[in-house]
Amino acid sequence: MWDSRDETSQYISLTDDGSLVVQIQALSPEYVACQLQESAETSPLTGCPEGTLYVSPTDSRANFQSVQAAIDSLPQTGDAVILIGEGEYLKGSMLGDGQLDPSTAYDSAGNASQRNIVHIWDDLYVKPGVSDPDTATLIISPSSGESFGNTDFRAYNIDFENRAANYAISQALVTAISYANASFYGCTFASYQDTWLTSSGAYTYVVDSIIYGQADCKLRSLGTASNFWNSWFQNVILANRVSGGITAWQGTSGTKNGAYIADSQIIRSPDANATTAIAGCYLGRPWNDLAITVYLNTYMDESVLPEGFIPWSGGSSIPDTTFYAEFNSSGPGGSTSARVAQDHILTSEQASSFTLEEVFDGIPAWIDFNYQA
Repeated sequence: MWDSRDETSQYISLTDDGSLVVQIQALSPEYVACQLQESAETSPLTGCPEGTLYVSPTDSRANFQSVQAAIDSLPQTGDAVILIGEGEYLKGSMLGDGQLDPSTAYDSAGNASQRNIVHIWDDLYVKPGVSDPDTATLIISPSSGESFGNTDFRAYNIDFENRAANYAISQALVTAISYANASFYGCTFASYQDTWLTSSGAYTYVVDSIIYGQADCKLRSLGTASNFWNSWFQNVILANRVSGGITAWQGTSGTKNGAYIADSQIIRSPDANATTAIAGCYLGRPWNDLAITVYLNTYMDESVLPEGFIPWSGGSSIPDTTFYAEFNSSGPGGSTSARVAQDHILTSEQASSFTLEEVFDGIPAWIDFNYQA
């Protein structure tokens, strides 16, 4: 589901076929009545806000058969809700609420990967004439001539994927977000290189979600010195397909522009190549000399290498002007005894200053804090 206007617990295990099982028990009380699939005799929009658009490739009652067609029908301003029916969809520039099967929506062993029945994908990657943002499965950005785009983009229970290849063929983004406020709930994001891009003027929040990535980085930023961008990842699983770094962030002087990962877990993804020559990944590397990345209360398995952070390609050391920090890291990869000198190991008092409210300079009205277990 997409709406244009608390933390939970996670438990990791593997099924017999090696797939990832992460219990993420949270739904949106505001939208779950709309998201639950109805019988054939009942309107699929039962429980939805008035005016909700319904998309389905197979249901004759749908307003649209494609997500993009629904988006194209929207006015330039105003609120809108799109309910996306079960199915596979090839790329859309902005999305919404994914339907849920009532028989699995409340399953105590369910998670975003298993519970979600809406899958949005594309297969683009960087090559001559195709830039990084052009490859993204989900693009959130202003219309031509506008200085800022969506002020309150929300996506619930949708799987986003770039299927360019099952290895790092090149940059193949899942998200490219600029000049917008965007939040995601119970979603998955899967690719092999540069899965997530927060760009100029973007503020993003991700909770109870799974992010898969391999080469170069899973989380990345890009912008100009005069712009702001921040990303907060709360209670997420970073499913590491192994190699490269988790983050490649770019900072700007005098700002808090950074990647903040809280109450989360970094694990080797079950589909990671077991024979890869690279045995692990790093917590991050600086996209520029002012990069900021902070890990708070994060579990790290053995796929995280002891150094934690590394210089940019070709660099001999990490600039002291970066700010890399950890608080209360745990797990086999969470030991800080061999971390690089530029990694700040925070005390409880120091960590208390890294809150969502501090990072976003207030409590963002565009985050659904009612999303709960």
